[in-house]
Amino acid sequence: MKRFFDSVLTGLDKGTENLTRKVAQRSSRRSFLSRAGMLMLGSAMLPVLPFDRNAGKAWAGEAEDEAPADPNDPTACEYWRYCALDGNLCNDCGGTLTTCPPGSEASKVSWVGTCRNPNDDKDYLVSYNDCCGKVECNGTFCFTSERERPGYRMGLHNDINWCMANASQGYHCTVAVLVGMADA
Repeated sequence: MKRFFDSVLTGLDKGTENLTRKVAQRSSRRSFLSRAGMLMLGSAMLPVLPFDRNAGKAWAGEAEDEAPADPNDPTACEYWRYCALDGNLCNDCGGTLTTCPPGSEASKVSWVGTCRNPNDDKDYLVSYNDCCGKVECNGTFCFTSERERPGYRMGLHNDINWCMANASQGYHCTVAVLVGMADA
């Protein structure tokens, strides 16, 4: 058995040496250094990229026989402030509509949505802050993306873990803080 492994390793060693010599004959040191540098820089930038919290959740349609939800119920995903919320409701996880639960802290960065209040028919700016520092809450999960922008418009994109700027990067839930009225 030892002889078999020795022959496999010897063949692998010779094959690697031959391949390395062929590559060295066909390319320059500058080319190698350039490609190695690009590889190192690319791999160093990988952890900086934001990641998608969407987790492949499909768009589920409402059943036709269901009555429409109340847009004034802050415990339902159809609440008017949640028009661009993607995450678990903090008021289901020990917090409130605007405050994080004990043991978690608001993210240092957030995304902003413009939501229409059906009661006065005016648009309001709503800041969505992820609450960080605890394990993810299994409360009500809302996935509303009205007027969401692509990922390159970071402040208007909700599928990102916004806890990445905090010391504790674990996502727990999301709050919706009313900032003010939107300019017409």
